[in-house]
Amino acid sequence: MPAENREANIETKVNYPLVGAFVLVLGSVLVAGILWLASGGALRTTHDLYLAVVDESVAGLNADAPVKYNGVDVGKVRQIRLDPGNPQQVNLLFAIERGTPIREDTVAVLKTQGLTGIAYIELSGGTRDSPPLRATEGSDYPVIRTKPSLAARLDNLLTTVLTKLDSLSNNVNAILSDANRKAFADALADIAVVAHTIAARKDALDSGITHAARTFENASRATAQVGPVIDRLGRSADAVGKMASEVARTSVSARKTVDAVGADVQRFGAETLPELERLLEELTVLSASLRRLSEQTERNPASLLFGRRPVPDGPGESSSSGARQP
Repeated sequence: MPAENREANIETKVNYPLVGAFVLVLGSVLVAGILWLASGGALRTTHDLYLAVVDESVAGLNADAPVKYNGVDVGKVRQIRLDPGNPQQVNLLFAIERGTPIREDTVAVLKTQGLTGIAYIELSGGTRDSPPLRATEGSDYPVIRTKPSLAARLDNLLTTVLTKLDSLSNNVNAILSDANRKAFADALADIAVVAHTIAARKDALDSGITHAARTFENASRATAQVGPVIDRLGRSADAVGKMASEVARTSVSARKTVDAVGADVQRFGAETLPELERLLEELTVLSASLRRLSEQTERNPASLLFGRRPVPDGPGESSSSGARQP
């Protein structure tokens, strides 16, 4: 049999339905594998969701933009939307790989990459002692703190500088107004007149300066002479101060003496005066007795020698019985 006939017989024996089924199954397996690998496959990791609120424009930042932690890719931006309660704020939802050390002091900043201007989120901070970031009550996600980006800080700085430059320009324009320029020209003219006047009276000014120098010299001499007088006055003041101190001490001693004398006078009044009163009474009695004795002696000097004689009985009196006779 010729070779051509044998090849024709072989081709007629191929099962085309089986070949088609095999191709379909192989294509399905390839598509499923590609989809599985695209979705992460065996390398798929679990992500945690975090929220960040920024107060600036996020122009250039798109969904699926990278989220980096100190330059290392740790996740992506899942969602970008305005805050319904405050349109000035933008809510950013991050999907970050589980296990990334997001802590309470972690900070998110909007940055741009190179000259391309592709925006991404840079995370920084997160000290070892800081606790992990948790969702607070009333919040669905943990909220990462944010700080202004470099572009926002430069914009604020340029705005402040331009505002100050505008204010400075207005002040300069006010200073260089027509009225101020005229006043400045008048002041220069007055200064020129004063300068010419001083130049014309140069000799008089020199003489006045010479007299002033002499006056200062005389004043310095007088000051030198006054110095010793002031010293003497100071010593006199010191002496007067010492004398005042001595007078004060003397006054204190006198006061103590007066207090002691007062105490003695009180004791004298309480103890001695009653004795003196009794003594005066006795002296009064003695004086009366001496006066009677003196009167009796004058009437009858012999009574000093013979004593007092009895007085004779009067008419009708009896000396023996001392009673009247019937």
